[in-house]
Amino acid sequence: MVKAKPYYAEGALSALYYDVVTAADARVRGDEAVYVDLAQPGAEILELGAGTGRLTCYLAARGFTVTGVDIAAAMLAQARKRVGALEPEVAAHVTLRLGDLTALDLKQTFDLVICPYHTLAHIPAGAAWKNGFLTAARHLVPGGLFAVHLPKLEVMQGLGAIDPKARVMDQPMGDGRRLLIYVRERSFRPGLNRLEQVLDYAVVDAAGVEVQRSSERLVLYMQDPQPFAEATGFTLDRQPIDQGGDGDIWVFRKV
Repeated sequence: MVKAKPYYAEGALSALYYDVVTAADARVRGDEAVYVDLAQPGAEILELGAGTGRLTCYLAARGFTVTGVDIAAAMLAQARKRVGALEPEVAAHVTLRLGDLTALDLKQTFDLVICPYHTLAHIPAGAAWKNGFLTAARHLVPGGLFAVHLPKLEVMQGLGAIDPKARVMDQPMGDGRRLLIYVRERSFRPGLNRLEQVLDYAVVDAAGVEVQRSSERLVLYMQDPQPFAEATGFTLDRQPIDQGGDGDIWVFRKV
């Protein structure tokens, strides 16, 4: 087994270059509009898995008050820089907190809770998922919505063989450098529905010389979220919304 850092850990290039990857990833493009459509004007929103503040700042700029929570300090550090670059009247509508979505209690409620871009799938689909749904329920007003973006199981199962030398991303970063990503290992465990991949992140300069490299272990879990929702006081509000072909945004309403 390849030695690798956990995804988004301190010092991991997956955290440092998260914005480069998401900006280039068509599968996440347009999710901002989905969450805007779920919220009433001026709504208060809790974001579980705020990352670098991509959605946090987008929603705040559209008049929502947003509390963003993430467990990765390296990601929140970037989010704080992003908030600091906002107009003061927009930044005033953002609160960022370090926290674990499976054990969070902010002692307040929100109109909408979102858990975007496969955040819940990073933790095992058992007690941790149940606790994540309980967190959402705890922080929602009666009738409030919980939107959670999850990968499609059939896509996870159907990922093919890998070529460790083939680049799955080659993205210019605007300063002469390029971000390259390779898949070194991949496995899928049925039953647990656990996809594990080791990705190599490499940065090369304008001359093609490698200046940074990091191996990152990405683990994703997928189960049907409806039993977890029903067990924690939610009902399905609408059919899942396809997001980029490899995931769905599930929308549940607090009973």
